[in-house]
Amino acid sequence: MHSSFNEPERPLLRDPDLRRYLAARLVSLAGSAVTYVVMPALVYSLTQSATWTALVAVAEGIPYLLAGLWAGLLADRFERKRVMMSSDAGAALVLFTVPIAAWMGHLTAPHVIIVALVAQTIFVFFDAANLGALPSLVARRRLPAANSLVAGGGTIVEATIPALAGLLLVVMTPESLIVIDAVTFVASALLVKRIVRPLSKSRGIGTIVDQSSRAAIAQGVRFIIDHPVLRYMTVIGTLVAFSGGSLVGVLVVWADRSLGVQQGDWRFGFVFAAWGAGAVVGSMLMTRIVYRLGGVRTALVCLPLSGVGGAATALSPNWVLGVLAVAAWGAAYIVVAANSVTLRQQVTPEPLMSRVMTVGRMTSFGSGFPAGALTAGLLADHIDVAHALLLCQLTIVAATAVAWLSPLRQAPRHLTTPEDATTV
Repeated sequence: MHSSFNEPERPLLRDPDLRRYLAARLVSLAGSAVTYVVMPALVYSLTQSATWTALVAVAEGIPYLLAGLWAGLLADRFERKRVMMSSDAGAALVLFTVPIAAWMGHLTAPHVIIVALVAQTIFVFFDAANLGALPSLVARRRLPAANSLVAGGGTIVEATIPALAGLLLVVMTPESLIVIDAVTFVASALLVKRIVRPLSKSRGIGTIVDQSSRAAIAQGVRFIIDHPVLRYMTVIGTLVAFSGGSLVGVLVVWADRSLGVQQGDWRFGFVFAAWGAGAVVGSMLMTRIVYRLGGVRTALVCLPLSGVGGAATALSPNWVLGVLAVAAWGAAYIVVAANSVTLRQQVTPEPLMSRVMTVGRMTSFGSGFPAGALTAGLLADHIDVAHALLLCQLTIVAATAVAWLSPLRQAPRHLTTPEDATTV
């Protein structure tokens, strides 16, 4: 084993492989943060429709529902590094079609939606391998700190890049900015290639390789259903993702109709950046909260706070208060979301890791997120967008009720980790 892992308290970032892993994720997130602003803005400029704009978020979420289980199976059967690199290359090729079509004068809203769908489907396979890889690099007891580090770095990117993208939209076309995302996927693949240690443990006789695909997938699903904590956290995660999807789905429309902030306005990028700025604060606080309260109790405390942030956002009367409310919502949301990921990583055996992680993603980001985006978009084309956003926050009320009325209140502070967990 690598010598750096013989010193448990050594700073995480002193591990070169973890630095490469983190750099690859951050570079890819930087490009995705640009697309996060540009794609809905591009569709809204082409259609002026809340429903069409929300379909961008739907297209980016539904691939987890359609391909999540198969992505987890693939990432558990093959070397995760190879899966991540292949996915990066495929996503880059798909994204390049948007600027090419625009430069030829043939870009349409359906084209943008299809690209969002295909690129995100490819990313599902990357994400399955990526989430399963981290516990191969970090001891399970240090996963809260590692995930906080990953989430913190990612949210710093998400807090700054959208604002920059909004400013660039003043002088550049949206389709030209998508080139940046395509290039970052190439850079991510090169960084992943440089990771030295394997991101998958060797498989023994009788493992997933010898199982049928359906049996292997069912094994991952059963693990979540049978686990006394994960089955409730999965339901909660789906409801929370619905509320987050409702914001992302109509953020461009809400900024325009409720705040008077449109594409080309210097404030546009800051509306998008507010969520990431709040998430930076949340990710910085998450480790302390989890170590003090435990993972399950952290969810119990932060769920109602997320609901308050969502309601305040919907009721914001101007762009300054709107930005502050979105930031507060983002802080509470990221604690709940990142903490849920950490809990799954801590208790899942390594051979099941990618399947269990993608089941969690599938039920939250794959079903809850697109459902929230589509619901908010459809409502916003018939009622005031702020009222549509407020109605969608009822799922946070439901999530809080599930959490506080379930056996999660009696869950231990520290959950049992599997025997094959990385311990050094």
